[in-house]
Amino acid sequence: MTDKTTAPRLPLDGLRVIDLTRVLSGPYCSMMLGDMGAEVLKIETPQGDPVRAQGTIRDGLSWYFASFNRNKKSVVLDLYTEAGRAALARLLADADVLLENYRPGVLEKMGFGKERLQQINPRLVTASINGFGSTGPYVERPAFDFIAQAMSGLMATNGPAGGEPMRMAQPITDLLAGVYCAFGVVTALRGRDLNGNGQHVEAAMVNGAMSTMAYLAAEYFATGAESERTGNDHPLVAPYGLFQAADGKIAIAPSNDTILRRLLDALDLGHLMSDERFDTNAKRFACRDVLHRLLDERLVTDTQDAWITRLNAAGVPCGRVQSLSEAFEDPQIVAQEMAIEVDHPGHGPVRMLGFPVKLDKTPCTPRLPAPELGAHTHEVLQGAGFTAEEIADLTGATEERRSKRG
Repeated sequence: MTDKTTAPRLPLDGLRVIDLTRVLSGPYCSMMLGDMGAEVLKIETPQGDPVRAQGTIRDGLSWYFASFNRNKKSVVLDLYTEAGRAALARLLADADVLLENYRPGVLEKMGFGKERLQQINPRLVTASINGFGSTGPYVERPAFDFIAQAMSGLMATNGPAGGEPMRMAQPITDLLAGVYCAFGVVTALRGRDLNGNGQHVEAAMVNGAMSTMAYLAAEYFATGAESERTGNDHPLVAPYGLFQAADGKIAIAPSNDTILRRLLDALDLGHLMSDERFDTNAKRFACRDVLHRLLDERLVTDTQDAWITRLNAAGVPCGRVQSLSEAFEDPQIVAQEMAIEVDHPGHGPVRMLGFPVKLDKTPCTPRLPAPELGAHTHEVLQGAGFTAEEIADLTGATEERRSKRG
């Protein structure tokens, strides 16, 4: 076991994040910062983050909420009251980061505009996650992942050929905005080290989605042509996609001529590389259906496992299409600890996604389970210098408002 007295500090240890976010994009961002060692104070309303009541509730706990709020402390402040806002200002004076995902302008209406925050703490890094950004004609619009997927071109470029636009099942634009914001925050903190003061960071859901358009955007910029939906086929390369083995589909991705030659040789179809119908990618693309059928006819003669073993040995990227249960039971996923179990006192162990970034000297750990609502209010306020009377006034007023609203 590692000696805690000599273990290296986590990369963001000593940094305090005031987290005003709720639901998904912001909590995902703050969780990543917490996973890297930051102290994250999740400031909640008296009713708490709405996600506390969403998804499957087991033993009184939303596993959805637990999965995005580990390594945080919960502090209840009623920011509708002057006392709550004053308490927030005092916490911000000693903080490093303020994170929010309100609609643009809401924080300023609460009395925490740019100038006020600069006065409170000039070294504070402020970070906002929103739907469309803080400039442009759509600033005031509400946004959710489905809308961001629709408006970013993501849905228009996903789905079967000739079929309807298709959303990704995961709330990908929320998650992308959270990742980009976390990256922006640590970048701004490094900038503060170099230049002395904090700055504002902004990540928008639509921008994040559009940034992933990759070669689809490059082709549009180069040609002006709309990208057609191609389902599981690649929009630029053929063959590429799902192919039929004797007992199911195999995903195969020969992204260039070298890998394609390996594939065809492994299938005993090497002669197709010199077939005048398929000797260039442009020709293969034009005859994709014919080539796809020839590969299926060969692959259907053996099982998925047999072909996956053979093709991987030949250096051809491939794999089976796995369900979630199959993915989590895959020995590679198990080895990478992409499913972990975190004990939540009073609720039992909760299984959740692991840490996608691996650090060999300072690995991420679940130091704190997702907190109960307001579990750390007294601790944090006392540590910030609030008197017992001030804490009693704040928590008493909060409880009163909660009972009135409840």
